[in-house]
Amino acid sequence: MSLLAKSSSIGLTTSSTSVVFGFNGGSFRNYVTLKDISMRLKSVKNIQKITQSMKMVAAAKFSRSERHLRSARGYGQGAADFFEKCEVKTTSEDADGKHKSLAILISSDRGLCGGIHSSVCKAFKADIANASMNAESKIVIIGDKARLILARTHKDKFHMSYNNVGRLPPTFVDASYIADSLLASGVKFDSATMYYNKFRSAVSYKSSRQSIHSLETLQASPMIDVYDGRTDEITQCFQEFLCVSIIYFGLKEGNCSEQSSRMTAMGAASKNAGEMIDKLQLQFNRTRQAVITRELIEIISGAACV
Repeated sequence: MSLLAKSSSIGLTTSSTSVVFGFNGGSFRNYVTLKDISMRLKSVKNIQKITQSMKMVAAAKFSRSERHLRSARGYGQGAADFFEKCEVKTTSEDADGKHKSLAILISSDRGLCGGIHSSVCKAFKADIANASMNAESKIVIIGDKARLILARTHKDKFHMSYNNVGRLPPTFVDASYIADSLLASGVKFDSATMYYNKFRSAVSYKSSRQSIHSLETLQASPMIDVYDGRTDEITQCFQEFLCVSIIYFGLKEGNCSEQSSRMTAMGAASKNAGEMIDKLQLQFNRTRQAVITRELIEIISGAACV
């Protein structure tokens, strides 16, 4: 999301007589005096300073998040490989003949970062529309932005939500708290789908999905017994660790994608502000020249009448 709209939306309303000035094929009303244009110019320059500062801060945070992400990816990849080798499959159904599923959406509380939050919600809505996700699935939301987006359409499906996400870099302790409170809430599911933004490059990310299976589903997998010394207690502990690891991986991926997207968005906002400043400066110079010319004409006309 950019702080600045397109340059063609420049406008200012005053109580003075309406005068129309135009540039680049557009008409912009109520630029009556040099003071009006000067105030608008000063405002846009201040916005540009803010966006440039936010870009620098996001660049510093992005560099740190990218370093941390390299080690965090091992947690998510390790869990995915384990589920694949154990041939974990969801087979149980509820009383209506539907699989008990859970959706976990990872976003944050902060904006001004492009379509980071809406992309996660769109991926979830697409799965609901395609029937790949049970329409009666409970929803767990990490971050206020996704909660606000889905509150209008899926509020009755909310099971838990977490805020104060994104202000600080996510840690394994944060993921442990989320997983512990989720498992302790008593929600029943065979498998959960985590929706998150997967970081690809400084200018690119992709909405992705990661599966989390319940203890019952894990114990029912055909290849789980190949591991020596397996007991129900060990399996439970390992399932909880896998849940924490996947959530931690999703938080790290989402945080890195958010910082890169915010850096890009603030760079675009600064560029738009620069274009607006150039146009406003040109309009200011033209208006000042028109004022000087008018005054000279008045002086010359007055002298000719004497």
